[in-house]
Amino acid sequence: MAKVLDFFKDSYVEITEKVTWPTWSQLQNSAVIVLVASIIIALLVFVMDKAASNLLELLYGITS
Repeated sequence: MAKVLDFFKDSYVEITEKVTWPTWSQLQNSAVIVLVASIIIALLVFVMDKAASNLLELLYGITS
């Protein structure tokens, strides 16, 4: 039981004294970067999906 308490005490000290937390503006900048990257990736996947769909429709249209 003492080891468990020591673990929680050490964890608390590490979180409060040793970790460097980002500032609010750094968090906002990171969030904007993640949002923009997510939108770009989603658009890229959408375009690839539409291209593949159109290609398959063209191939099925030729064979039928």
